[in-house]
Amino acid sequence: MASPVALSRCPRASRWLWALRPAVVGPRRGAGHNRWSKVRNVKGPRDAARSRLFQRLGLLLRTAAREGGPDPALNAHLANVVEQCRAKNMPKASIEAAIRGAERAAAAATRVVYEARGAGGWALLLEVLTDNPRRSQHEIRLLLARNGAAMADGARHGFEEKGVVRVAPRDLRGSPVSLEAALEAAVEAGAQDVCREEEEEEEEEEEALKFICETSSLRAVRERLEASGLRPLSATIEYLPRDRVALPEGTREEAERLLQALGDYPDVVNIYHNIQ
Repeated sequence: MASPVALSRCPRASRWLWALRPAVVGPRRGAGHNRWSKVRNVKGPRDAARSRLFQRLGLLLRTAAREGGPDPALNAHLANVVEQCRAKNMPKASIEAAIRGAERAAAAATRVVYEARGAGGWALLLEVLTDNPRRSQHEIRLLLARNGAAMADGARHGFEEKGVVRVAPRDLRGSPVSLEAALEAAVEAGAQDVCREEEEEEEEEEEALKFICETSSLRAVRERLEASGLRPLSATIEYLPRDRVALPEGTREEAERLLQALGDYPDVVNIYHNIQ
């Protein structure tokens, strides 16, 4: 019999969306005529974050379509990106427009991973899609320097590549999926770990389930989870931290400002860090 899957320790790959969670600015107001302040301070940043998200997803769609063709049925990578778009509620028309736009794109984007370290020894990996790697590297280097970090060879050793299958919190019949049921499904599918995933920008939504597996078994795990009645949202290869680093308050605030700045940079599509 397969050994139990650990639930107590799930290495969390913080996607670049961690840096895009909405921030409430300004003083806290009491009850009364505060509707505009809520729209300005909460909905505005959230809409801006969602707009940036859709821009990056569109870039991923165009790149995948250029590399493997515009038909998701014949292009597994594109099919997976389309799943991610649907999971993030990207409009169908926007998805189709991005795929069609791949043919009109001036040049294919290059995928680059930059390594960096911040004050306190925390590590950072940046996945970038750009048509000008030299320009992107220069601008990212400046962003790092302004926020107490720097490019650092070897930071990648603090991470490991893993397959990550994100599954909806409700199964194909609409019933909630408990951690106990997820554990059983993980054992049957051949996953190594499973946990709830936090999505800061959508606090009111139920948390998805994240199944961790070897990169070589990503597709098989996804198919087995779907066959067991679960609803996969995406299946990707990500960098998961081997260990976490606890930062003091001041250093953590500096790190958060850096992650926010990197999240706003248009060429950055994924951010991975090992901050606890």
